[in-house]
Amino acid sequence: MSTSRVVQVTAPNGTLELAEREVPQPGFGQVRIAVEACGVCHTDALFVSGGLPGVSFPEVPGHEIAGHIEELGEGAQDRGGQVGDRVAVGWFGGSCGHCEPCREGDFIVCPNLKLPGCAYDGGFAEKVIAPADALARIPDALAASDAGPMACAGVTVFNGIRRSSARPGDLVAVLGLGGLGHLGVQYAVAMGFETVAIARSPEKADFAKQLGAHPYIDSTSGTPVAEALQALGGAKVVLATAGNSEAVTSPVDGLAPRGELVVIGADTAPLGIGPAQLLTGAYVVRGHPAGTSQDVEDTVAFSALHGIHPMTETVPLDRADEAYQKMLAGKARFRMVLTVG
Repeated sequence: MSTSRVVQVTAPNGTLELAEREVPQPGFGQVRIAVEACGVCHTDALFVSGGLPGVSFPEVPGHEIAGHIEELGEGAQDRGGQVGDRVAVGWFGGSCGHCEPCREGDFIVCPNLKLPGCAYDGGFAEKVIAPADALARIPDALAASDAGPMACAGVTVFNGIRRSSARPGDLVAVLGLGGLGHLGVQYAVAMGFETVAIARSPEKADFAKQLGAHPYIDSTSGTPVAEALQALGGAKVVLATAGNSEAVTSPVDGLAPRGELVVIGADTAPLGIGPAQLLTGAYVVRGHPAGTSQDVEDTVAFSALHGIHPMTETVPLDRADEAYQKMLAGKARFRMVLTVG
């Protein structure tokens, strides 16, 4: 019997530990992926804690997977994959195909979405079984350690911007310069927007400029963020990547008329936005989830074309708990990525 390594947690909020398991075999419409890299996302805490419905233990987290197809299950050939293809699997790990959103082609809001690490074992492993419809091809110009985070963090900001109401030349502000925001600034610049970066502390101004941002707004300067945006003419779109509701609402009054606040930073606290604020400027507020496998494929292709890369710190699979704890403590600069092989 051949085995492969996984990193699992056996009880809620337990330690991530290496374990040996029998090499899994793909079923109908599935493929086996030889994992090369997997990002450590803050949302993994919901899996490790058992905070998501459907999570069971022992649990293998990881939904920023990059590797190559090792074996095809029956029927998987019909969906375009071949052994050896470089692929990524992100938050979108497959859909049911029969609910109303799926029948309308809106697969990312499928109520039966197959999350890696929940519906099936995630990417903190040497081998992963995934549905063929979850696969996004990775271009050769992009390393696996870059492609993994782009299957979740990257596609979320890429889609959040490209599906917004902004058009090239418009003022787009990116709130936050962390794992999501530093990619958001690069995408906004490459898409032709006048890009404003907003973050805490004056020390981040140089970094924002390195990413390509035009003006930089320090939210701790004493000038309200909304006022600073209005001084620039008002933002057509604010992409809010900060995971703090108070920060997310701070730029609302800095929107241009009919401007849009796109929320992708997660927080459980309610947003402090009053109806009068929305009515006065005819503002739009919307939440934006990640993206389908096709969206991931678009994201990595665009990234390769424009030389956009996430900033990562790589560690081997057997140091997964160290990487996870560093992420939880906020000591990781941008993205921790586990590497295999």
